[in-house]
Amino acid sequence: MNITIIGATGFVGPDVVKEALARGHQVTAVSRSGKNLPSDPLLTVATGDIHDSTWLSDVLKGQDAVISAYNPGWAESDLFEKFTRGSQQILQAVKSSGVKRVLVVGGAGSLEVAPGVELVDTEAFPANIKPGALGARALRNQLQAEEQALEWTYLSPAAFLEPGPRTAQFRLGTTSLLMDGDKPASVSVADLAVAILDEIEHPQHIRQQFTVAY
Repeated sequence: MNITIIGATGFVGPDVVKEALARGHQVTAVSRSGKNLPSDPLLTVATGDIHDSTWLSDVLKGQDAVISAYNPGWAESDLFEKFTRGSQQILQAVKSSGVKRVLVVGGAGSLEVAPGVELVDTEAFPANIKPGALGARALRNQLQAEEQALEWTYLSPAAFLEPGPRTAQFRLGTTSLLMDGDKPASVSVADLAVAILDEIEHPQHIRQQFTVAY
């Protein structure tokens, strides 16, 4: 498949690039810097600004699927606004490019911890990342309400997303936070990448949210 990965040099992107290349896909990596990407005949690096939706749309044309791991950075000021603006530019570019299949890597904040209560709304949710989590949830809500033309999937990682080994052993869930006993569960970024490529290759969650954890 021809797959474009947006946010290819962020926290999640490099593992997604690695997993996609290992599976033999033709990968286009979209990044502001293009740094620290592997040298691979299957990899094309597209360096640019995702806010230039015309440029991004041109990059995406002819692709089979788009994976967006976009995040402006948890330490950024005005994080909600920046996340929302970037996400809208990406969606606009996807739609204008003609690509139908898009997987968005969101956050755990939009997962339910009780009926009608999502993690981001609880008192324990970290205040410093709450604006970004609210932006990610708003994007999820928009996809659910509006984007019937796209074959979208919204993937919420486990509450604790950490560096770690690729095991390919994990659980899938839907809209509820997965737990490890009495505490939220975790997953490695490498195994999140496995779940992402599994969904791209064998779609099970078209126009749905799902989650992954150990």
